[in-house]
Amino acid sequence: MKKSKIILSVVLALVLVCTALVAVACHKHEFGGEWYADNEYHWQKATCKHTDQIGNRAKHTFQDGRCTVCGYTQDLSALLPYADNTTLRIAAGYNSADTGISFSAGVAKDGVKLSDGVTYHAGDLKPTWKFISESMKIKFDDKYTGESASKEFPKWKDQMNQVDIVAGTATDLQAAGAAGDLIDLAQYLNKMPNFRQYLQDNPIVRLSITGDVDSGAIYFSPYFDGVDDIERYPLIRADFVRTLLDGNTEYKGDNRALAAVHYEPYMPTTGTVAVESLNKDGSATETITKDYTKYGNIIDKMNAETGLTGNKAVAMFREYIDKTYGGLYGETRSDLFLGYNACYDADELVALLRCGVASLHDNDGNPMTGLFPREATNVQRRVDMFRLAGHLFGVRGLESRSDYLYFGTDGKLHDARQDAEAYEAMERMHALVLENLVDASIPSGGEVKSENRLEKDAGMLSYDYNQTQTLLNNKLDTEHGEEYTVMMVPVAKWQDGTQNGVYMRFTESWRSVKTEGWALSKAGIGTDTNKLNAALSIIDYAFSVQGQITMSYGPDSFIKVKNADAVVNIMSDIPNKYETFNFNGQEWPVVSDGLTKDLNEREGGNYTNFARKYLGSTLNGFPKSQAFEYQCTVEQGKNGGAKVSAAIALGTVKHPLLSVNTENMWYTSVPTTLPHDQGENDAIKGYTNLDNNHFGSSKGNTNIFLQIMENGWVGTALDSGIDSPAKAAASVAGAWGNGTQYLKIKNDAWTRLLNYYNTLSK
Repeated sequence: MKKSKIILSVVLALVLVCTALVAVACHKHEFGGEWYADNEYHWQKATCKHTDQIGNRAKHTFQDGRCTVCGYTQDLSALLPYADNTTLRIAAGYNSADTGISFSAGVAKDGVKLSDGVTYHAGDLKPTWKFISESMKIKFDDKYTGESASKEFPKWKDQMNQVDIVAGTATDLQAAGAAGDLIDLAQYLNKMPNFRQYLQDNPIVRLSITGDVDSGAIYFSPYFDGVDDIERYPLIRADFVRTLLDGNTEYKGDNRALAAVHYEPYMPTTGTVAVESLNKDGSATETITKDYTKYGNIIDKMNAETGLTGNKAVAMFREYIDKTYGGLYGETRSDLFLGYNACYDADELVALLRCGVASLHDNDGNPMTGLFPREATNVQRRVDMFRLAGHLFGVRGLESRSDYLYFGTDGKLHDARQDAEAYEAMERMHALVLENLVDASIPSGGEVKSENRLEKDAGMLSYDYNQTQTLLNNKLDTEHGEEYTVMMVPVAKWQDGTQNGVYMRFTESWRSVKTEGWALSKAGIGTDTNKLNAALSIIDYAFSVQGQITMSYGPDSFIKVKNADAVVNIMSDIPNKYETFNFNGQEWPVVSDGLTKDLNEREGGNYTNFARKYLGSTLNGFPKSQAFEYQCTVEQGKNGGAKVSAAIALGTVKHPLLSVNTENMWYTSVPTTLPHDQGENDAIKGYTNLDNNHFGSSKGNTNIFLQIMENGWVGTALDSGIDSPAKAAASVAGAWGNGTQYLKIKNDAWTRLLNYYNTLSK
């Protein structure tokens, strides 16, 4: 009897505890007679079909806030409660006073009326943040000083009690987090189901923002300029390619003599090379064979010609294409570069540039320029030329997500700055500079931009972003066939672990976590639970499906809405609320006609500039969907991009993965940041010959790769006497650059991070 009373008391105690937990920790809803709670467990009546063996609760799986078992949708306000009109001080924006959360005087002027019908003035919240403020009942105090992330955070570092949310670089924020200045978001993941799910779905993202492997700390909300998609593309004046290569009529151009030969063949000069490609309409794959027994290597043949001129070069190249590909391209030889079944390699691209530079002229009668950067004096844009070189010559690390790092087939991190192959690629690029095929010079008379070159018909090839650069078709005579468009990724020999390497298309330009984000100030938020929960709620909202739409498109007043009452919790809900189009296999909303008109009138069709200046979206602390940007891409860019997308979808263009590929780490994307302790950070800072004064990629930096490309081995920042790829790689690895010690620190950090990842995946 006493035993029965004890059991009964225990049962009653458990019931009381459970009831208290439900009342205190859970906001209850009733669906079909069953009770559910707002956390990872569903507290339910015993009649629930999904109860555990005890009969009073079952653990369900959430995806984007909705239970995949029963369909219950969480009320996130119960997870992170805060008082209405809680104020957050935000010191964050993109890179200028014009690109923060509120309107600058430079953008608003005397008042700017947008397509939502609202007139905004200087100091007003931009539409995205006005919507968030009103819908989430949070007030914002804009503290942004108008700097890029790398300069904004240092301004607040010693006065963190003055801000609640601050932008910074990943490196700065990781260090500040380790020093105890930032709030660890990982402690609140159980209350942030959308953010948590996003990290579970993208392991490399989780690893990229892990600041401490012992605690799993996350010190910032990551920024994505698109994710798991190609970033930069080769861009070509397609009309020039067609003029040079198509048809059977003898070509007659300016017929200048080619410059003295410097570039030597990269591809074989004999035998055959088989490449997996798309078929003519892009619907399936096929194997295309380059048969060098029929004609030989085009560069080898051109180099052997004495006094080669433009007309003869074009005739040779046409014959080469016909014979090498067995008539595959017919009279439309330009498809070697422009078609779904494009299969060009470095040698063929060089042959094309030789033909163009020797036989085409700009509007002033000057010889055509071959490869050019977006901005000739800006290192941030000039480095794109050597990024393209990596794709042409099969070199990893030149377009890494972190420094110049990449995973080798041995599973370890390697550094392109310590690879002779990277310097060999720069030597090849210098050879093209000497042949006047690449313009790597820094003009003394002011900036020269891609738009200047294209408007004057003065350039053939670049490597850049699709949407912003193909907008330059607006400066071309498109009615008469002028076209600047995306070109297929080139074929190169990649050492991916296949015996002797494999000829394939591979792009290292793959979107992942960017190198900046938004963080929560520990001193600023302090013990204020309202501020903490409000800030966490904004982050979690931004990673929900609806939040990703808002942070990319702006609020619904700029989108074509079908049913304003429909709720978007998961991707399949989007068509219920919005008019949609298919982007990368998923349905995404269509922008409003008014927004498109505003975009074109105010920013010439540049989506990113308009979104940041006028909408307040696509800022550097949250996910940005490329779906908005794609809609604003001109037809020439869409058509070219579709071919590359088809090749990626069917596997003929390979790329790094945002998952840990333990079978072959060569295909794993490098985490954007690695968790270093203070001693490691201090050591890396001491390796000054690896810094921005030697291998920088931002405006005002110096870059040794660019120096070699432009001038060869003369006058580089390397030690005197360095005059070969092997010596350069050894010098950077050795005493001059401390590269060996740098790589040890990086690999030690990666090992710790991988061990941490293995604990997460169990």
